[in-house]
Amino acid sequence: MPGGPDPQRPVAGAGAGRAVAVLVLVTLAALIPLLGPSAALHGTGEAGAPGAGGIALLRTVLFAALCIPVGELFVNRLARSLPGGEGHPVPRSWSPAAAAAGFAAALGLASVVATGNLVPDHVADIDVGGLYASRDGKLALLEVNAFLVAGLCALSRRPVTQVWPLAAVVVAEALRAHPPTEHGPLTGSALTLLHLTCAALWAGGLLHALRTLRLWPRTAGAALLGLYARVALVLLAAITATGVWSSLRRMPPETVLEQLTGTAYGRALLAKVLLVAVVAALALWARRRLRRAADPLTACAPARAEVAVLGLAVAASGLLTALPVPIRW
Repeated sequence: MPGGPDPQRPVAGAGAGRAVAVLVLVTLAALIPLLGPSAALHGTGEAGAPGAGGIALLRTVLFAALCIPVGELFVNRLARSLPGGEGHPVPRSWSPAAAAAGFAAALGLASVVATGNLVPDHVADIDVGGLYASRDGKLALLEVNAFLVAGLCALSRRPVTQVWPLAAVVVAEALRAHPPTEHGPLTGSALTLLHLTCAALWAGGLLHALRTLRLWPRTAGAALLGLYARVALVLLAAITATGVWSSLRRMPPETVLEQLTGTAYGRALLAKVLLVAVVAALALWARRRLRRAADPLTACAPARAEVAVLGLAVAASGLLTALPVPIRW
């Protein structure tokens, strides 16, 4: 009915409920890396690194700060490919704030590297010059500078140039996760590079797509969500393949079941797998509504739940980086 209420637009009282939901989600996402290391390590006989909870939280913030601008660039590109897409409004960019958060997280992680992978007690403990003397230090500095440049690009007249510093962050993370002493480090880095890129496109893209739908007409919004869903199916396949391959490189098939329950890394990985399985189910539910429901935008309900669970999966990824890598038995 012309002039009638649009169910996709915010209504009175919805803002407070949404704010509470976001607060609960952020709290849960923070508790996973903060409390996760001690819970995952309990009873395994493994020793965790000092300050593992704080490191996991910083890594979670860094991953989230990467997802937001990557998702914005991705969905804005999809929107421009639709007929008339360039004529529709776009939501206010969160990229500058994300870059600031990523810069702070990367700076915190660099300070840990600068003290020999120990949490510094005082500023004097941080050896900034020492960062240039190690591979991990140089990668940490690269991430700090990359987020700084990404923030400046986001505030410039050509925010699309963020893609280069953001790509540098992804490359630095891929190299950091697989030191030269590891078996086949280049293969591991390539898998992490693809896995992290696809995950950022999926999580950040869905968040920005849902924000964009609130400003677009219903028909155009349904077209954008449908286009995103088709690409997301490919991203999910790539994430699954690279995730399984990476896991089997660290946990040989004959030891997987034992390590999934007997090691901290395996337990955190199992939790992440379960979260991704829930995300995949929600994504299929949303896709089914897009194709078969009388109103395709009813797919927004499972898509919002998908974003929430994706946030928890990002936190689980941050937790994984702070736990000891399982031994290849």
